[in-house]
Amino acid sequence: MFTERDACSQTYMLIRVHVTPNAREVSVTKVDESVFEVRVDERAIHGRANKRLLEIMAKHLGVPKSRVFIVRGVKTRDKIIEVVS
Repeated sequence: MFTERDACSQTYMLIRVHVTPNAREVSVTKVDESVFEVRVDERAIHGRANKRLLEIMAKHLGVPKSRVFIVRGVKTRDKIIEVVS
C-alpha cells in the first residue's frame, strides 16, 4: 500500500484490486502488501459491480464508503482504488 499526504494534509492509500464479478459469495483475499483479490456478488452491468466493490472494500478496511474511489480500471477487472482517511 502506498501512503501519501496531499496538500490538504489528508492521508490516502492506493490499493491494487483484481475483481471477480458475479461470484456466488463475497470474499476479500489479501495477496500482497498492496494487492487484493475481491469476489463481488453483482454482475458487471451499469457499474453495479464497481459500486459493490467500493462497499465491500470500505467495510473490509473500516472506512466510510464516501472515502473509497476507483482511480483506474473502471471498465477492467484490474483496478486501482484510493482510500482517503
